[in-house]
Amino acid sequence: MNLSHSIPKDFSGFISVTSNDVPLLLDAYGYRDLSNQIDNTIDTIFGTASGSKTFIAVAIMKLIEDRKIGIDQPINQILSKNMPNIDPRVTIHQLLNHTSGVGDYFDEEELTDYAALWEDFPNYKIRKNSDLFPLFIDKKMVNIPGKRFQYNNTGYVLLATIIEEVTRQKFDCYLKQLIFEPAGMSSTGYFSLDRLPANVANAYIYDSETEEFYSNIYSIDVKGSGAGGCFTTLNDLSRFWKTLFSGKIISEHAVNLMQTIQASDYYGYGFWIAKKDERIFPYMQGQDPGISFISSYDRSQNLNITIMSNLGQDVWTLHKEISATLSEEETL
Repeated sequence: MNLSHSIPKDFSGFISVTSNDVPLLLDAYGYRDLSNQIDNTIDTIFGTASGSKTFIAVAIMKLIEDRKIGIDQPINQILSKNMPNIDPRVTIHQLLNHTSGVGDYFDEEELTDYAALWEDFPNYKIRKNSDLFPLFIDKKMVNIPGKRFQYNNTGYVLLATIIEEVTRQKFDCYLKQLIFEPAGMSSTGYFSLDRLPANVANAYIYDSETEEFYSNIYSIDVKGSGAGGCFTTLNDLSRFWKTLFSGKIISEHAVNLMQTIQASDYYGYGFWIAKKDERIFPYMQGQDPGISFISSYDRSQNLNITIMSNLGQDVWTLHKEISATLSEEETL
């Protein structure tokens, strides 16, 4: 089975395809440091951008299971900060599935370049989740709560704020305690761009005018928030999927709710939902300047496909082509 024929020659990142825990493709490509030509490896740490919303959703499901909060509870009953522009009817459920209607600090229907956020507001000021509040606190509601699906970064910043208020911990510390440590995800965390640990891939953006790559360090939050920005590795992601499905973090019922369509036709709680033939399965995905990421897990076939790029390349088409090749092999 030749799964590598779809991989562009200039691809930079890693690709993993495993079926029944047997690697069908496992390789790293390109450089984690372009200037010094230091190779990416399967142990390199990559940014996940919005893919880490899944971790926030898992933490919220845990708090719901522990009866610290309720799935249909209005968030104004939980949050201590006064936010007059947010409709008091907005619930946890609506934040999780992007139907809250709250004003988004990065509305992807209006803005296409995340880096544009930092033209007037320095990205180095974003060092904790609450530092994003000035970007959305004055925004009006864009929809009636529950009316329609509209992907919303503000919603997950609010969910991380709820985690912090309920647990009295920084959200990333709670994620480490709840998910990363139990799953053995020792290389995963929310790292500041000016305090990165060893073996992290630099992320690069292509400048078509000068025909050269430049770092994304001025294009994204200096440290991740509830909206995204976690760093992880291939092995850590594999551990996450297995631990999540084992019921060690949250119950099987909660996991099933997360990967059940909750809004539109393709979103659960923190997971995007793919449909293939009679099967549906969850995937995580994220995109920031210089970063692109997708990781899917089809439990019916025990098939895990993870692709990351530190050049922001088209991992989605690559994922589809690999999936199509696997399907062709099934029918032979």
